[in-house]
Amino acid sequence: MIIVTGGAGFIGSAFVWKLNEEGIDNILIVDHLGRGDKWKNLAGRRYYDFVHKDTFLEMVLGDRISFEVKAVVHMGACSSTTERDADYLMRNNYFYTRALAAWAVRKEIRFIYASSAATYGDGSLGFSDEDAVTLKLRPINMYGYSKHVFDLGVLRNEMQNRVAGIKFFNVYGPNEYHKEDMRSVVHKAYGQVRDTGKVRLFRSHREGYKDGEQLRDFIYVKDCVEVLWWFLNRPEANGIYNLGTGHARTWKDLVRSVFAALELEPRIEYIDMPEAVRDQYQYFTEARMEKLRASGCPLAFHTLEEGIRDYVVNYLRKTDPFL
Repeated sequence: MIIVTGGAGFIGSAFVWKLNEEGIDNILIVDHLGRGDKWKNLAGRRYYDFVHKDTFLEMVLGDRISFEVKAVVHMGACSSTTERDADYLMRNNYFYTRALAAWAVRKEIRFIYASSAATYGDGSLGFSDEDAVTLKLRPINMYGYSKHVFDLGVLRNEMQNRVAGIKFFNVYGPNEYHKEDMRSVVHKAYGQVRDTGKVRLFRSHREGYKDGEQLRDFIYVKDCVEVLWWFLNRPEANGIYNLGTGHARTWKDLVRSVFAALELEPRIEYIDMPEAVRDQYQYFTEARMEKLRASGCPLAFHTLEEGIRDYVVNYLRKTDPFL
């Protein structure tokens, strides 16, 4: 059995899609569906069973899992970078992960978990995933801290040779529809173009960056699941790794790619960034990819233009837009 936590979520359900593409359906999905539309990400998927995340944690803590487990791919978490309830974030993103990792390591089960580029904070220490840098990082929001504190636990407890952590950068692609304000700007831009014919971007409030030229490392979710599949099949590949393309692009590049995929001329309007997020805003992110490359993982990623075209043409414009 392969356990995928957050299996109805964005990256989790995309990974279930990848497993199905590889002919695998002996999958236990762990998640919390609530009242939203996450369930739609599972409608076309093949899997053995579904367990609520709270029930699953009770099973783990009570050592009540009786079936053989090949791997745990732990994508479940609160992914809201604006969440203010620190206790909620610590319960979901730290304590849950810690309990699950301890169980998997004790049982000698492959454990792959999601960290985040938000751990890098303002980027002043760069974006290297070397352990010595990780120990020095200072996230600038509670979400980033809730991810970082588990990364620290991995290093301080010398688990980096027994688990694999993935620091996802700006992921976009199918199955993110339920994420509301945490959807990628690709998804938001498509909706704005469809409804108004133009896209709104934040003005720059920092010297050295023009409006729309703030930089991010955008990576297509299909590339992410290929890397997860590689890690699943390489149990000797452990440690904490970045997952981006290694090439930062501007928000303007992203929006122009959406217009190009729709065969429209770009129309961009710039608006002030809310003061509440200005101090936490990252103006530049770019994954250092040397560590993952050195591990032997093949790094053949979509360009921003290729990924957005596939997403827009083959998913966003379809009546059934799911993987």
